[in-house]
Amino acid sequence: MSFNSVSEFVSMGGHGLYVWLSYGLGAVILAANLIIPRLNRDRLLAEQKRRLRREEGIR
Repeated sequence: MSFNSVSEFVSMGGHGLYVWLSYGLGAVILAANLIIPRLNRDRLLAEQKRRLRREEGIR
């Protein structure tokens, strides 16, 4: 496909809303797949450290 102007590129022949929403949704999903596991890992490590400190204090 070739476009004569930037506005034609953005409108994508009248389907621009759907095209750009799908690209945006894909980017959000990819970002979530990178961020959520890291947040869960950090939360798990902090929980394990608290548990270890608590068990060391009991002994």
